[in-house]
Amino acid sequence: MQQKQLFEYAVIRVMPRVEREEFLNIGVIVYCAKQKFLQARYLINEQRLQAFCADLDITELKEHVCSLERICIGDKDAGPIGKLDIASRFRWLTATRSTIVQTSKVHPGFCIDALETLNKLFEQLVE
Repeated sequence: MQQKQLFEYAVIRVMPRVEREEFLNIGVIVYCAKQKFLQARYLINEQRLQAFCADLDITELKEHVCSLERICIGDKDAGPIGKLDIASRFRWLTATRSTIVQTSKVHPGFCIDALETLNKLFEQLVE
């Protein structure tokens, strides 16, 4: 029997007008130290985002969200943050910020398979 391991996750949100604190969930980041796992999964539903905020620059949004994914995997094109260890990358990704792309507070849980957990959270919180 496989033992459950601690994981942490945060929801990726688009908040076009930070001062209004209205947002749409577009993705999830999951980190599991024991499994050396850090991945993001996201969905940019252009129609839904345009209805939410007509003047949102979708191309720019896609660039920002893709950079989160590159940082997760430690891509060489992710700059100095991408070179950090996996735990530091997760902490950087989930740091509080006041930009259009934000993450929720970090939530803990236990899982057997971090990828399966990522997919499950994505279905529950984004789709």
